[in-house]
Amino acid sequence: MEEGIPLSTIVVVGDQSSGKSSVLESLAGISLPRGQGICTRVPLIIRFQHSPQPELSLECNSKVDRTDENNISDDIVKATNSIAGGGTTGISNTPLTLLVKKNGVPDLTMVDLPGITRVPVQGQPENIYDQIKDMIMQYIKPEESIILNVLSASVDFATCESIRMSQSVDKTGERTLALVMKVDKAPEGLLEKVTGDDVNIGLGYVCVRNRIGDETYEEAGAITQDLFQSHPLLSNIEKSMVIPVLAQRLVQIQAIGIARNLPEIVKKINERLNSSLAELNKMPKSLTSVAEAMTAFMQIIGSAKKSLRKFLLRGEFEEYSDDRHMHCTVRMVDMLNQ
Repeated sequence: MEEGIPLSTIVVVGDQSSGKSSVLESLAGISLPRGQGICTRVPLIIRFQHSPQPELSLECNSKVDRTDENNISDDIVKATNSIAGGGTTGISNTPLTLLVKKNGVPDLTMVDLPGITRVPVQGQPENIYDQIKDMIMQYIKPEESIILNVLSASVDFATCESIRMSQSVDKTGERTLALVMKVDKAPEGLLEKVTGDDVNIGLGYVCVRNRIGDETYEEAGAITQDLFQSHPLLSNIEKSMVIPVLAQRLVQIQAIGIARNLPEIVKKINERLNSSLAELNKMPKSLTSVAEAMTAFMQIIGSAKKSLRKFLLRGEFEEYSDDRHMHCTVRMVDMLNQ
C-alpha cells in the first residue's frame, strides 16, 4: 500500500461501540484503547505476523517505536493524539501502523477505522459524520478491499449505516463479510437474520460473543464455544464461529483476494520496476578512476558548450521551452518594460 500498489486488505467498519476493538483484541491477544466517544480516531493498520519471536511496534510518518503488551494501549493513544490532536473529538486520515508479531497469530493485514457516529457530541465538529464517511469510503471503495462489517446482534441489519456504505461500493456483496457481536445479549431472531440475509452479505456471517470483564482470551473462547453448543437458540445457527476459526476464515478470504488480484498486482510491480530502471539509467554511472572522471567532466563541458551555442548563436531554446528566463528576447522585453 505504501508503494501505491493495492493489496488485498481487510477493512473493519461499524457503528461506534459496535465491538470492533473486541474483535481485533481477540485476534491479536492484546488490549486496544477503549472508552467513551471515538476510540479509533485515525486509520489503524494492523499487520499480524506469525512469529516465534514476539514484537510490537508502532509506525507513523516513517518513525518506528517499539512497545510491549503492557504499554501498547497507552502508546496507541499517545500516537493518535500526536496525529489527530488531544482529546476524543478530532479525527485524521493519517494512518498509524501497528505491527503485531506473535506465535499463533494469523498472517493478516487489517485496517480499523473510526466508528460511525451521526450526532456530534462533546465538542466534535459538526461534520464529524461526513469526515468519517469519507474516510471509510476511501478504504472500502477499491476492489482489492475486503469489507468486514461489525454489527450488533440487537440491531436491524438493514438500517445499519455501515451496511449501506458497503452496499454502495459492493452491490453483489462478493467482498463483504458480516461479524455479528454480542450474540448472547440478543439471541432471539438471530437465526432468521443470518439465514435470511436480507442485506446481501456475500461472504457470509460470523457470530461472536464478546469477552466480558476480566476473562482471558482462552476463557472467552471456551465460553463462546460452549454457548453455541448448548444454547437452545444459538445452537441452531450453522457455521457460527469462535475467534480461532474466524481467523482462519479471514486468512482464507484474504488469500483468495490476493490470488484474484495477482495479475493486476504483478502488472503494477512491473510498471514500477520499469520506471525505476528508467530513472536509474538516467543517472550518471559511477566513476572508478581519475581517467573516467576526466572523461565524464569533458563530456559535461562539451554538452554545456553545445547548449550555449544554441542559446547565444542560433537563438534555440527547445531545451528550456517553458522557462522564460532562458529566452534572451523575453528577458530583453522585460528589461525594457521596467
